[in-house]
Amino acid sequence: MTHPTAPLDGPGAVVGDLDETGLLELITRRLPHASHTLLGPGDDAAVVAAPDGRVVVTTDVLVEDHHFRRVWSSGADVGWRAAMQNLADVAAMGARPTGLVVALVLPAATPVGWVTAVADGLAQACGPHDVGVVGGDLSAGERIVVAVTAFGDLAGHPPVRRDGARPGDVVVLAGGLGRSAAGLALLEAARREDGAPDLEALDDDPCVHAYRRPDPPLTAGARAALAGATSLLDVSDGLVRDAGRLAAASGVVVDLDSAALVGDHDALAPTADALGARAWDWVLGGGEDHALLGTFPPDAAVPEDFRRIGTVHPADDGAPGVRVDGSPAPVAGWDHFGPAGGASRR
Repeated sequence: MTHPTAPLDGPGAVVGDLDETGLLELITRRLPHASHTLLGPGDDAAVVAAPDGRVVVTTDVLVEDHHFRRVWSSGADVGWRAAMQNLADVAAMGARPTGLVVALVLPAATPVGWVTAVADGLAQACGPHDVGVVGGDLSAGERIVVAVTAFGDLAGHPPVRRDGARPGDVVVLAGGLGRSAAGLALLEAARREDGAPDLEALDDDPCVHAYRRPDPPLTAGARAALAGATSLLDVSDGLVRDAGRLAAASGVVVDLDSAALVGDHDALAPTADALGARAWDWVLGGGEDHALLGTFPPDAAVPEDFRRIGTVHPADDGAPGVRVDGSPAPVAGWDHFGPAGGASRR
């Protein structure tokens, strides 16, 4: 008597049950094909159209228990997040994202369903933006790692760099601040209380959603470039830290106006009060919302995606930096190799 074969991605199936070809087939059938994809998965390399003749390239990596925890992020959440943090970097150059490749390191005990969910999350993030997932790699290892390299097209205009801010420019922001950090704090607080977060209670929280699935303003970067932005940067490590990078590259002082950030603060204040935290710490130092920070000449018509949050001043004493309402801002934000690893991103 014969018995039906269990599906390779069914409940209980783990990566060690499959060979590489079988796992790749389960993954690639879920990945989106986009208009710039000339040749997708299946050959030694993919071919992506580059109408501009130049290609914007960026890469980033997520490591389990350093950047995410499976106990509170689904495979689809991790796939979404891995895509979006790279697509935001492309947008921050003033480019349109066109494609990405993904490499996965997977322990043999990793559930196959979790891996295919990563592919689903990649598709959910990329498909609506006409971004193709065109290939990648698989490897066995001791810890899950998701590495993404993304590509973009400049559509004929120069890249918008960090080093173009000039005294007199206005500082602008597209997107929100602090929500991802607040979501992480909620998850961490739940874990501290009983060893595992109450996922059912937190699933509908907007801050937890912002942590699991950041939604950067991907189309705003190209609009900023066309409107004459002098500098642009993805806020991945916190407003003050990333504004400091822009200031250092441009040799200027970035002075942030707290009044322009009150809305972000007030939206987070109830969560901060409940956790005994400071909402301003999340607004100024929280990363992974992937807002776009930029500068424009004072007479520029700033795109509607952006709001004005400060001004650029000369570094008269020779020390570029960041101020808030004219006073030096404390260093805040994520640093991979700083004391205690910065604010945990897990």
